[in-house]
Amino acid sequence: MSAAVLYMSISLDGFIAGPNERLDNGLGDGGSRLHEWALPGANADGKDIVRPAGVNGQVFDEMMSTGAVLAGRGTFEPAGGWGGDHHDGVPIFILTRRDPNDLRQWPRVTYVSDITTAMTQAKEAAGDKNVLVHGAGIAQVALAARALDEMELHVIPVLFGQGRRLFEGLAAEQLEMERTRILQGEGGVTHMHYRIKR
Repeated sequence: MSAAVLYMSISLDGFIAGPNERLDNGLGDGGSRLHEWALPGANADGKDIVRPAGVNGQVFDEMMSTGAVLAGRGTFEPAGGWGGDHHDGVPIFILTRRDPNDLRQWPRVTYVSDITTAMTQAKEAAGDKNVLVHGAGIAQVALAARALDEMELHVIPVLFGQGRRLFEGLAAEQLEMERTRILQGEGGVTHMHYRIKR
């Protein structure tokens, strides 16, 4: 059975994007630093992506072997919708409150208005593979709905001090996690995998 896994690069102080985040600056000022582990050699427009080596390559391969992608518009739109294909032609599910007819249409992209339906459809589409969950907003909504199963956090040895935090605005309740793996990646990144206890 597939699991919904949040894959997220994060600074030591909990930020997933730098300040001044907007549609044409999706990661905020300096935010690309968080993704250097996964995109060595990539230039500003996302071209010339080379698979990372070593442990980082192992984690990258796991992320890219997922069978579906679930994200919110706050991640999807600044990324240009990944050109309609995140990886390997897998289906993409986007959580949105806007009318899908007002949004750009790609054959692999499905717009869904509630998290439970989005997660159910993504898991069905993924089959026996996992669902790659992207974005802070979708993570918060999925955690609140108890729809997220696991988290793979890529902790980068940098302090941002400001920007967008991954877990900003969660309800005041404890969610217990079970750490299932820690990997030391190249360039100082630490990959930490957690299963969310029910």
